[in-house]
Parts: sequence; structure tokens; C-alpha cells
Amino acid sequence: MSPVTAIGWCVLWPLVGALAVAVCGERRRNLRELASLATAISLFCVVAGVLLPAVEAGGRPRLEVWEVLPGVSLAFEIEPLGMVFALLASGLWIVTTLYAIGYMRGHDEQNQTRFFVCFALAIAGALGVAFAANFFTLFVFYEAITLSTYPLVTHHGTEAAKRAGRVYLGILMGTSVAFLLLALVWTHTLAGTTEFTPGGILAGKASEGTVAALAALFVFGSAKAAVMPFHRWLPAAMVAPTPVSALLHAVCVVKAGVFTVLKVAVYVFGIDLLGANPATDVLIWVAAGTILIGSCVALTKDNLKARLAYSTISQLAYIVLGALLATDLAVLGGGMHIVMHAFGKITLFFCAGAILVGAHKTDISQMRGLGRRMPFTMTAFLVGSLSVIGLPPLGGAWSKWNLALGAADAGQLAVLGVLMVSSLLSIAYLMPVVAHAFFSEPAEEPGDHDDHGHGEAPLLCVLPPLLTAVGCVVLFFCAGELQGLLEGIELR
Repeated sequence: MSPVTAIGWCVLWPLVGALAVAVCGERRRNLRELASLATAISLFCVVAGVLLPAVEAGGRPRLEVWEVLPGVSLAFEIEPLGMVFALLASGLWIVTTLYAIGYMRGHDEQNQTRFFVCFALAIAGALGVAFAANFFTLFVFYEAITLSTYPLVTHHGTEAAKRAGRVYLGILMGTSVAFLLLALVWTHTLAGTTEFTPGGILAGKASEGTVAALAALFVFGSAKAAVMPFHRWLPAAMVAPTPVSALLHAVCVVKAGVFTVLKVAVYVFGIDLLGANPATDVLIWVAAGTILIGSCVALTKDNLKARLAYSTISQLAYIVLGALLATDLAVLGGGMHIVMHAFGKITLFFCAGAILVGAHKTDISQMRGLGRRMPFTMTAFLVGSLSVIGLPPLGGAWSKWNLALGAADAGQLAVLGVLMVSSLLSIAYLMPVVAHAFFSEPAEEPGDHDDHGHGEAPLLCVLPPLLTAVGCVVLFFCAGELQGLLEGIELR
């Protein structure tokens, strides 16, 4: 299979998988789940086996699909940043599918076929975003992700789920139409194209004020990045099943948001133009504020998924910050953090779901002594936490190190301080969960049968977080390969 053919195959293959899942339905659930897993594995094999070698060799495979208007086409082209996102989405789809099978069965969830169909559609959207050759194509697939994940957020069909779905759809679609679409049209008017181009397409074609306005539109329009004040959809969506939370936080949704911000910074503005604009400093502090406020709110949450949701809001802002700092090292750190945060945070959400299935607990205050009965789950939680905090020998250490170097390189010493304080806050909101689990005596609550006799969740709920926790360690020692791939990004 040629790389060009593989691009089209990768975008379409999850749709074929979704159709196979739908055909199998609820009656043949074993076959349905086998189809979902086989689709995920085969997709990753093509991404890693056909497309990655082509990009590593310096190639930029391109597939033209349809010229919608003069200068506006649906087209795909793979460069290193998109390659990293495609590897992440397709690779984590495998482990998330395994986890979803165990969780959905163990928790006896309804509408499982619809769940797996929408999951596959969301991955197709993520691959389209990753491979987009221009902002028009990215916008189309960015919206496809929103629409395909809405049924997942409202999966339970309760009034709370419906309310969360309205917030989710309202914020994500509202910001896209009001800000992102306006930025797309405005950029095309100024530059005559939306093509992603090394060094950007706006230099010499937009005034300083126009660049500032466009930057704000792109940052706030990419609401999947959860930059405050357009972040409420993320904690609201925690009403969904835990595999959906994993999808939202690690596999495609929020990562599509921060990927969009990073790609636009590099290929629409160009880091030289963006870094020279005085208004960028304002956006830098919006991102820095999101980092600190998200961390502080996380400290107040007793519900584990809610605490992890605000942690995600804080950690996503690291990547936005990397884009806005507009230095080589900051962009590198932002690209690495997409991967490092994904592995750390998906581990934490997997553990939260395993705790719910195995112990029927959702609040941190209920988890005293839990590590003695769920040692594998809570050890994985510890590893994921340390990676999110950024401590060696775990992958998060490298991305945060490069972001800190990028802040210093940009002369933003106050931002460097924000990154340090944020890491301390991460310790404050994650380590008490581990301390409660391993070092506190179990709470004796009247009628609480879950404090006695339960153990680990089913194997398919425990194995995935163990695998991703191992991934956090592997990423520390193999970070050079990831860094080498990202250094292939043409910044100028």
C-alpha cells in the first residue's frame, strides 16, 4: 500500500469498522467487539507501518480529494505533528477499546452498540484532523468529532446527561461557528488560502491588530482545548461513562483542540509572526491563568472524575502555552506534552472507572485503604499521577522540561514560575488520592458492603491502565524517538 493510498484508507477504515459494529448489533456482541478491536489494531498497523516510515524519511504524502471552491479544498497531507497525533489516536484506540469492553460489560451499560459505533466515528474525525492539509479540512473533521461524541456524552439518557450534552454541544458548536469559522473565512480573505504552510501564510498580509484578533479567535474558537472561560463543557461531560472520559481527555477530543492551536500557530501564523505580536502576551497569560485556576479548582473536588477533569483543563493549557510562547523549544514541548499527558491522563481515568466497577466508589474520601484491595489499579494510578506531575522516570518529565526551557528562551520567567507552581499544585491534588488508598485505614460505614471482600475490577478494566502506566515509563526512556520526529516540523 502506498502512503497516499494509506491516507484515504486510514480516514475511511474507522467508518467501515463502525458499519461492522452496527451490523453485528447487540445480539452478536462478541463479534461486535471483535470487529471494533480488529479495526483499531489494523488502523494502527497501517499508520505505524506505512505512513510513519514515509514521514520519517522526509516525505509529505498528500491526497487531494475535492476542490470545494477556488483555493479551498478537502485535502490531506501528513507532516510530523500530524503524524504524532495520528499515532496517538490510533494507538490508544486499541487499549481504550479493550477497556471499554470490560467496563461496559462489567457496569452492565445499555446501548453498547451505539457506543462502539460513535467511538469509531470519533476516531475517523481525529484521523481527519491529524492529516488535514489545510484549515478548511481540519474544520470539517473538527466538527465531525463534536457531533460523533455528543451521543457518547448523553449515553445514559438521564436528565443530567441531557443537560451535560446541551452544555457540551452549545459551547463547542457555538465557539466553532462564532469564532473558528470567522477566523477561517478571515484568514482565507487575507491570504487567499488556508493551506498549512511552513512559516505561516499571514506574514506581510495582515496588520498587527488583525494578527492579534485572529490569534484570539483561533485560541478561543478551539474550545476543545478548554481554555478558560470556554471550559465548562469538559467537567460537564464527566457524566458520561468512563471510557468516554478517556476518549475525551486522551484519545481525540481535547487533543484535537490543542493540536489545532499548535498547528495553527506553526502553519497559519508562523512562530516568528506570532511571537513578535504584543497581544500574544495577553493570550499567554490567559493560558497561564487557566493552568493555575484549573489546578486550584481541582483541589476542591472530592469526586475523582471531577478532580481529573479540572486537572485536564490545567494540563491542556500547557500545550496552548507552548504554542503561544512561539519558540522552537516551546513548540517541541507542546507537541511532546500532547503524547505525555495523553498516556498519564488516560491511565488515571481508566483507574477511576476500574474503581467504580470494582468498588462502586466515586469520591476520593471513600477510597481510604482501597490500595490494599486494588493494588494493581492504585499502583497504575500512582504511575499516571507522577507522569502528569512531571517527575522522572516518567514521560511527563520531558515535555514539561522542554516547555520550561521554551519559556526561558522566550524571556518569560514569570511563566516559568507558573509552570513550577502548577507542578506543585498537581502534587497537592493527585497525591492525596494515592495516600488515602495506601496509607489510610478503610472507613467503616454502616451498610457499606464494598469495604469488605471486593478486589480488583475485571481483567479488561485492570489490564489497560497497567499497559498505559508502562507506556508512561517507556516514554521517558524512548522520548528521543518522539523528539526526533517532532524536530522534523518545519517551523520556518
